[in-house]
Amino acid sequence: MVTTNARKLYNAVKAEAVLTERTDLRQYLTGVSTSFGYVLTDAEKSIFYTDARYLEACHSLLDGSEIEVKKYEGPIENLLKGYKEVAVPLSSTSYPDYKKLSDAGLKIVDSGKAFDSLMSIKQDYEIENIKAACQITDRAFKDLLPRIKEGMTENEVAAELEYLMRKSGASGTSFPTIVGFGKNSSVPHHETGNTKLQFGNVILIDYGCKVNGYCSDCTRTFLFGDDGKHTNFKAAYEHVLTAHMLVKAKATDGMTGKEIDAIARDYLKGFNLDGYFTHSLGHGLGINIHEFPFISPKGADVIRNGMVFSDEPGVYFEGDFGIRIEDTVMLKDGKVISLTDSNKKLIIL
Repeated sequence: MVTTNARKLYNAVKAEAVLTERTDLRQYLTGVSTSFGYVLTDAEKSIFYTDARYLEACHSLLDGSEIEVKKYEGPIENLLKGYKEVAVPLSSTSYPDYKKLSDAGLKIVDSGKAFDSLMSIKQDYEIENIKAACQITDRAFKDLLPRIKEGMTENEVAAELEYLMRKSGASGTSFPTIVGFGKNSSVPHHETGNTKLQFGNVILIDYGCKVNGYCSDCTRTFLFGDDGKHTNFKAAYEHVLTAHMLVKAKATDGMTGKEIDAIARDYLKGFNLDGYFTHSLGHGLGINIHEFPFISPKGADVIRNGMVFSDEPGVYFEGDFGIRIEDTVMLKDGKVISLTDSNKKLIIL
């Protein structure tokens, strides 16, 4: 039986009924990943409506849980006959669905903030799944290094890494793997392509995998040989690494995302590198690779014990090179704990 959260959400929203359609949110409520369905919870019951493709699996997985499984007959407004009020996640509810509910005379309230609050504080089973995904990313990266050869393309390195993660038990990737060689590393979200690896190249790899629906996120930057032309790269690498480690040392429960972002950004500013740090320090992750909280220069979210997020300062010099050092971390007892390998000494293959 899977772990379910439908009743927990209902209690947090305090609406007459809660209706959820979005795939990731349904997965959080039911513990089951499907491409279609609605979860409806009221004071008496929780029902997962889905189609014939998933009925057998859902009946089996949710047997004995708080959630009853039924075949969806539609339309959506028929699910809510007899109710006067329904909560939906407004930011991800389509206008046609919203209008159907409104035209049915229902008072509509937002469940989005309740989802953010509940999903940001990870439960033990969620932490274990994220840890397992992080362990796979670490193992796959170590196994990848001796396989990297001159002349390989970025796509070939990405494919090799993804194979190694799946071989170790991942169900898939958290997002499309980013591999950037040489000057391509200066593009924070470079589109992995057919550039061939040359001796002396900087290599940046941003990757992650999923275990039981939960994500890991990791970035490593290193050198493929040392051609003696990397003085600036090595100096910048040490500064990014120090910024990364300062976040781990100083971030604590009760700080805002803005305050944590400033730990890294202010350090880099002391070396005139803050202008090259062109993205936020981090983001929450769990079922989604990007979710609440957000750790950025404008981040007002308060970071609490039990939250899992990325620590990923970076600097990018257009047309030359980029550096990003990223771990998946969590706050526990007021301290940052790294869930991915915390050894960041510069690797030179």
